[in-house]
Amino acid sequence: MIAGPPVTETDLPLKLFSRGKVRDTYELGADRLLMVATDRISAFDHVLPNGIPDRGKVLTQLSVFWFSQTHAFQENHLVSGMVPDLPPELRERRGDLAGRFMIVRKANRIDFECVVRGYLAGSAWKEYQESRTLAGEDMPPGLRESERLAYPTFSPATKAETGHDENITFTQLKKELGDELATKLRDASMELYKFASTLAESRGLILADTKFEFGLIDDDLVLIDEALTPDSSRYWEAATSRTTSSSCATGSSVPGGTRNPSRRGCLTTSSLRRASDISPRISGWSASHCFHASRATSDEGCRAGYRDAQAGRQRSAGNHRQAGTGHAWVSRGRRCPHRQVHRGEHGSGEHA
Repeated sequence: MIAGPPVTETDLPLKLFSRGKVRDTYELGADRLLMVATDRISAFDHVLPNGIPDRGKVLTQLSVFWFSQTHAFQENHLVSGMVPDLPPELRERRGDLAGRFMIVRKANRIDFECVVRGYLAGSAWKEYQESRTLAGEDMPPGLRESERLAYPTFSPATKAETGHDENITFTQLKKELGDELATKLRDASMELYKFASTLAESRGLILADTKFEFGLIDDDLVLIDEALTPDSSRYWEAATSRTTSSSCATGSSVPGGTRNPSRRGCLTTSSLRRASDISPRISGWSASHCFHASRATSDEGCRAGYRDAQAGRQRSAGNHRQAGTGHAWVSRGRRCPHRQVHRGEHGSGEHA
């Protein structure tokens, strides 16, 4: 991709449906939406004033890739990411939108995030330290940070419009949604994680954890928002991860190297701490601290990380085409009922 200045705002001649931390969504008739991924970055519930060039393109193309890889067993909301499918009124904006938009079906969003964890990291490690549980379930003693779990664990969370999402138990999810829908969410999330982690492993990556969001269209469960991007997932490079004899990564919040260009990771680098001696995780942090202390070092590093993630996706797609299982994404026309949909942006980005 040819880099240009970051795209932090959009102003299209369409009715605005919602404007989130990262994505601007516009209406395309009664049953379609146009989702445009900007290069805005957010962390710790703040949208920062500087963007990362190409970030929105990478997030979009990775989502399109994963939607295309998984739609055979899990329906999703993607209709097309192809420029010729843009409406005529956007003819003059095609160059700006190429690579960073998705035409999607409207869906009735389910307001819970479906997180699957294969490793004890992030908020899962924090919960384990505090109560020796994960998603409310008792765990064995003596586990270490970033250790591989005996089996992937479904760890749902509330979806907060503002502030942080909160982890809940599967029992709580069933109380909120009913046994049938909660079980469908768990089973779909686990199947997606197992497929993606296997594919990632074949490419030298560890998919430590990821979050999915779902909606309903005609009572059918549909994967929405983004899928398996560096914003919604924690990826580690297997070759540089420290492992034990049982293949458990241990002893570090990010074992060895990582392909995940996490905004939080970029904003809590040693350079930030040296510059301001302020951790974003403690009181008194503000977006301005983060911006001024990290801009010189984080922008290019994060951008390189997103480009690296995109390169990994392209290598993966190429290998699958050689094996006869890959395919170019094509537009899929679908019908959708007229209904209340997507309160606000589908997702806010990075999970814990």
